This record gives sequence, structure tokens and C-alpha cells, in this order.
Amino acid sequence: MKHSIKLLAAGLLLSTGLFAAVPAKPTTPKSSPVKKIVSLTQMPTKKGIEIKLNDPAAGKAAVIIYDWNNDIVWKEPLSSKKGLDKALVLSQLDNGNYTVEVFLDKQMVAKKTAHVYYKGDTKFVQLKG
Repeated sequence: MKHSIKLLAAGLLLSTGLFAAVPAKPTTPKSSPVKKIVSLTQMPTKKGIEIKLNDPAAGKAAVIIYDWNNDIVWKEPLSSKKGLDKALVLSQLDNGNYTVEVFLDKQMVAKKTAHVYYKGDTKFVQLKG
């Protein structure tokens, strides 16, 4: 009986040591390759934003801009016939923060905040995030 208990204890100790010795794989979120296709940047004139798709054959693309109440203020498909690079002048919008989302095949691939503000008598747009 003592021999059985010793064998059982040794077996439990060995199996615990075996599982503890295997390091867990780190789970790091991998960036989607789809997100690298789209770049959302500020225009050099600081009057709006530029949307560039690095792969014209990527699929159907669209941009949607929401105001602070999550109401859609701008929705536009990006046509591959015209090229998928698009500049949007946002300085005519009211002052405030707007959410800009770019969709590719109904999947959101880029999201930033556009801050519209006056500096002196001129209205500017600044991208954040």
C-alpha cells in the first residue's frame, strides 16, 4: 500500500513538473494585412484628409464620416475607375470632432478622428489617432 501511494505521488509530481516546464506561447495580436492596404492622412494644406489604397484590386471601398452624435455627415464610395486615391476637403464642416472610417469590402480597415477648428480666420482639419 505504501508503495502504491509513493508511486502515485511520484507520478503526480512528474506530471505537474512536465506541464509547468512547457512555456505558454505569447498571444500578441497580429495586425491584419488588410489594414496595411489603406492609408488615411492629413492633406498638406490642412483643409481635409487623403485616403490612399495601396492595392487598387483590393475590392469595393467607401469612406463614412460621423459627427459627435454618430450621425453620418458624409458617405462616399471610392471608385476604382477614378483610382482609389481620394482627397476630401472637410473645412466646410462645423467646428468639432468627426470620426472617419474607411471600409473595404464592408470591413472597417481604418478609423481616425478629424478635428475641425478655426485658427484666426482660417479653418483647418487635424487628424488624430
